Amino acid sequence: MSPTTIKIGTRKIGLNHPPFIIAEMSGNHNQSLSRALEIVEAAAKSGAHALKIQTYTPDTMTLDKDEREFHISDPKSPWFGTSLYKLYGEAYTPWEWHKPIFDKAAELGIIAFSSPFDHTAVDYLESLNVPCYKIASFENTDLPLIRRVASTGKPLIISTGMASLAELDETVCAAREAGCKDLILLKCTSTYPATPENTNINTIPHMREMFNCQVGLSDHTMGVGVSLASVALGATVIEKHFTLNRVDGGVDSTFSMEPSEITQLVTETERAWQALGNIKYGPTESEKKSLQFRRSLYIVKAIKRGDRLTKENLRAIRPGLGLPIKFLDQVLGMVINQSVEDGTPLSWDLLN
Repeated sequence: MSPTTIKIGTRKIGLNHPPFIIAEMSGNHNQSLSRALEIVEAAAKSGAHALKIQTYTPDTMTLDKDEREFHISDPKSPWFGTSLYKLYGEAYTPWEWHKPIFDKAAELGIIAFSSPFDHTAVDYLESLNVPCYKIASFENTDLPLIRRVASTGKPLIISTGMASLAELDETVCAAREAGCKDLILLKCTSTYPATPENTNINTIPHMREMFNCQVGLSDHTMGVGVSLASVALGATVIEKHFTLNRVDGGVDSTFSMEPSEITQLVTETERAWQALGNIKYGPTESEKKSLQFRRSLYIVKAIKRGDRLTKENLRAIRPGLGLPIKFLDQVLGMVINQSVEDGTPLSWDLLN
């Protein structure tokens, strides 16, 4: 059974529609509202269909401690050397910015929504009448949060990073039991950046079959190659982190796309989707004119009535107005019933 089409704002999401492209601002505003609004403008101008932010505060995420597990000590992490609390303080989007960001998006015709990280964030986003919600990978096992979001009845997008199949089953069941009718799962690898080798997008069609819902990709790899491949596997949503310019820095800048790259992503994923088409054999309507350029059987030397066809006076050449080549062995040795010039396409009415 094919998952039903979902509508968010004015956009339809499903296998019969171009991929829905989400630009994730995250903390790339660098604690500047004017920069945040520039990012909204750039996302709209670049052709993204939606702009997503995140709704939390450092205090709703963790404790103000810089020791033990509260300190990021992995040297490979882009956030190495800081504390979780300081990271979230740098990355969070002040709640008073949400309305100006959403208003700017509405003015520019781009859908805006957010990822809530606790119940207070959901309550606040409901007061702003967001059109849908996104659950981040690190919260995809927070069943109380998922139930609260699902109870709004709005479309729900869930990133699946790190989740086992059993955990996803619990998550999907919780969402649906709480009232979610429009569900989108995003295949996601929760490393920053992710590598293509660690992305496993063959999971996308399996996930769609297992949960009978729309499935997309939250893509943390560099470039557009993985996103394009995911469309070929049936991804209907692509989410990418987005910044004005990576050299400006910011908590997510190293693995974020710039405006020209988002434009390329929108264009190329739509082309990939268009190319899927249907299962079809034989010439398409646009190909039918090209049939004349196939090889076919032509008389290549002038011959008289009563002459026989030989390999010297009959050849398979272009164009394709003569008999098909498959009849070559059958017609060799047959007698011509009228004199013909070279360059005459062979037809059955020339043969005795």
